[in-house]
Parts: sequence; C-alpha cells; structure tokens
Amino acid sequence: MPDPSKPTVKQQRTERRAEKVAVLQKQLATQRRNRRIGIGAAIVGGVAVLALVIGFVVVGATPKPNPNDIAISGLKLFPGLVGGVHVDPTPVDYQATYDMNPPAGGDHFAAWLNCGVYDQPQANENAVHALEHGAVWVTYDPEALSESEIASLRDAVPSTYSVLSPYPGLPASVVISAWGAQVQLDGVDDPRLKSFIQKYWKSASAPEPGAACTGAIDGPGRIA
Repeated sequence: MPDPSKPTVKQQRTERRAEKVAVLQKQLATQRRNRRIGIGAAIVGGVAVLALVIGFVVVGATPKPNPNDIAISGLKLFPGLVGGVHVDPTPVDYQATYDMNPPAGGDHFAAWLNCGVYDQPQANENAVHALEHGAVWVTYDPEALSESEIASLRDAVPSTYSVLSPYPGLPASVVISAWGAQVQLDGVDDPRLKSFIQKYWKSASAPEPGAACTGAIDGPGRIA
C-alpha cells in the first residue's frame, strides 16, 4: 500500500514541471527587463547624439547676410552701365567717360583678366571684363601701403572671383570695385572691405554672373 506521506510519481512529475516553468518564467522576466533597459539606454543615447548634432549645426551654421540688407557708407554706384560692349583695341578713358578711378564697369576688351593676385598694374579694359563676370577688384596705391599691409589684403580677398593689384594714383590707399559699385577705403583694416565682398562678390547684379574668371588673360606680375 502506498505511503500517503510520500508524493506519487504523478505528483513528482507535476512538481518538477512546475519548477521548470518557474525557472523559465524567471528567465523570460529577466530577458524582458534587460531588453527594456537596453531599449531605454539606446533611446537616451540616440537623443543625446541627436542633441549634439543639432547643437553643432546650430552653433556652426552662420547664416549668410542678405546682400540687399548690407549698408555700406561711402558706397558709390554707377547705374545704367551696359555689359557686353567690346571695344578692342581702343583703350577706354574711364575717368572722362564714366567718372571712374579706377573703373567699375563699362566698355572693355573681349578677353577678361584672369582672377588672382598681381604685383603689377593691370589693363583696365581686361579687369573690367572680370567685373562683368561677378568678380571684385581690390586696388591699392603701392606708395601708400607697406608690404605687411599688402599681405593683409591678400589674405582678405576671396580665393576666386577676385583681382588684387596695385594701381598708382588712386584717390585712396585702397579702393574696392565691382560692376557698377565702388568704395574708397580708409586702409586695409577698414571693415567696409568685408561688407563690400559680402554684398558684391559673385553678385547677381553683374551682367554675366558666374561666367569664367580663368582661362583668358594672365596679366603681368601674377603671383597667385
């Protein structure tokens, strides 16, 4: 006769099954908890990375000023200039014809001056053609500036779509010109230099903005 104090075989099987189920449920619960922790950490990490990216974008992105909103004191404009008029080989008297010194647009030669840095004066008619393509022309009186000041100008002008050259007899130590616009600066540190470049460099107001500023005439004394 079976001992009533001892579990039957069936009861033993049931207990072992219950123990296995309890162990399995505990393992599943642990896995679910670890999964929730991992997902939470991933979300927090993703949010942190996104915040860093947004922070870098916001801090690093400096919006460009609207050229139309840039006011420049002493700005002289020459409205009504007609582009595309080539007069080779007849030189142009820009002072008499347009009251410009140096020129800031008007009739010019068919070949443009390649943009770059020059240590010798350039032909007006070729430089004006570069202005027609959206370049800026920074001219300086070589008698008025030191070598260090000239070097400072070289650092200040854009690497493309700009011409830097000496121009004896200027009305100021530095004059910056674009097509139809010009400013006489007080020196190489004049903040209007930067403002003028922001307003007129590759400006849509030029007759042929974006046309080539290379592949034509290298004037004398090109150094960069």
